[in-house]
Amino acid sequence: MYNVCHRILGSEAEAEDALQEAFIDIFRRLDTFREESSLGAWIKRIVINHCLNVFKKRRVKFEEMSEKIAEIPAEEYVDDEETIYEVKRVKQAILKLPDGYRQVLTLYLIEGYDHGEIADILGIQETGSKSQYSRARAKLRELLSEK
Repeated sequence: MYNVCHRILGSEAEAEDALQEAFIDIFRRLDTFREESSLGAWIKRIVINHCLNVFKKRRVKFEEMSEKIAEIPAEEYVDDEETIYEVKRVKQAILKLPDGYRQVLTLYLIEGYDHGEIADILGIQETGSKSQYSRARAKLRELLSEK
């Protein structure tokens, strides 16, 4: 759960604080667990919500897509078989992303949420989630191509 917090928040101190607050909340609300999902999934949802609350306190502003843009282009496939990124380097690059980019990228790629769910969680439009993800991927590629 610490890794989830750290990936979303990008700061060790904030991750530790959010995790501690989440577990305090979990222990207080343990009697409300209805076994509709696994205990791990329930805990993870609470932890993610605490991380998102930290972002709300920071008032992260997402860029919404213009009404004039009809659709987001389909994800392009880049044949990078020759390029192998080290896990540590990718993690460091993700932490360098702006908060909004990192948050959407983490929720989509690592935590497995779809754009509709991310939009609901973050209170943005689904197209906003898709555009943030697209921009995050481009920025991540840029960061990884730097030497």
